[in-house]
Amino acid sequence: MYKLLSSTYKEFLLLIRDLGGLAILFVMPLVLLITITLIQNNTFKTLKDSKIPILLVDNDKGPVSEQIKKGLSSTSAFEVIKKASEEEAKELVFKGKYQLAIVIPESLSTDLETKVSENVDGILAKFGLEEEEELNSRNKRVIQKKEVKLYFDPATQQSFKSSVKNGIDKVISSIEIQSIYKAFEEQLTEESSEEPIFATESFISFKEIVPNKAENAIPNASQHNVPAWALFAIFFIILPLSINMVKEKSQGTFVRLRTNPVSYATVLGGKTIVYLGVCLTQFVLMLLVGLYLFPLISLPKIDITDKLPMLLLVAFFAGLAAIGLGLLLGTIFKTHEQSAPFGATLVVILAALGGVWVPVFAMPKFMQILSNVSPMNWGLNAFYDVFLRSVGFVEIIPEITLLFLFFMITTTIAILYNEKKNAV
Repeated sequence: MYKLLSSTYKEFLLLIRDLGGLAILFVMPLVLLITITLIQNNTFKTLKDSKIPILLVDNDKGPVSEQIKKGLSSTSAFEVIKKASEEEAKELVFKGKYQLAIVIPESLSTDLETKVSENVDGILAKFGLEEEEELNSRNKRVIQKKEVKLYFDPATQQSFKSSVKNGIDKVISSIEIQSIYKAFEEQLTEESSEEPIFATESFISFKEIVPNKAENAIPNASQHNVPAWALFAIFFIILPLSINMVKEKSQGTFVRLRTNPVSYATVLGGKTIVYLGVCLTQFVLMLLVGLYLFPLISLPKIDITDKLPMLLLVAFFAGLAAIGLGLLLGTIFKTHEQSAPFGATLVVILAALGGVWVPVFAMPKFMQILSNVSPMNWGLNAFYDVFLRSVGFVEIIPEITLLFLFFMITTTIAILYNEKKNAV
């Protein structure tokens, strides 16, 4: 035990004497967390908080165009700006000043009413409710289909185009259905009635339910980014850990350690204890930023009520996995030129595979399968289980078991490799 404490104290002294390394370990992840969360929060802000200005050219000037305008405004997603000329609206959109322009064609209201009336009359005539001779005697005119033109900015994403098209199609379909109901009522009733015959309100609606034990725990940018980038910071210690081990080899410190009656496992144990403390400190700092700094800069506050012990447990095992990988790299590599670039690249690859940058479900099928080999993916799933799903200890056992096994395997390989390399 005394040897382990001495090794731990030695690692602690090496760590605190490197002020630049400490700044990288603690300051850089915090800056990264705040920056990424600010960007994502503003980019994916709900439409309720941020309206998109769109241009509207009304060539119809009838009841149908009025209903379209009301439908667009009622969604609270768009700020409708009227323009008199289609060419002007088109030019503004193509210059990138607006994302969308909607052009309503002429005579849309009158032509829709005429077309619906003709169809209703034809249906009633089939049922004998109207004289077919009278129907044929009416002067029918050919009505061309109407097109509502949508001008999109060339830089607009396809997902935005699809959502706008679906929204407008829903509004117009509702208007057509109401027109059909109204035409039937006019034909079937001689006297006007205050109570409509047909109910025009939607019978089927959608209700979004977030599967979560905590009623108010709705996922937001903070709840996603705090665990994701805390995990990235934890695994980032691979760099200073492996570099310090390589430095010990180049400066001869490791040779002096071998002359003492101390096993390599004890040396690695001291490093594990110190850097595990670093990992937990990083995670606590991330939580403090999410709790107290985020609300001051208009970001959502994270909720860790009754979750702190579970979060620290996941951070503990994630820290072990990161330390095990750092010990392995520091044991294998011999120079800074080997450990630093490889360690940095490996952390980025593990973060990309683990879903820190892009959610796993948005990846191609092959990448989704490959993401299962990343320890960051295991840790991130465990963090999300606690943060967003409010699960108990039993539910996170598979993830923390994988993280612990990863630590044991990498540490064992490092010890065996060192013994083989230094065998006489």
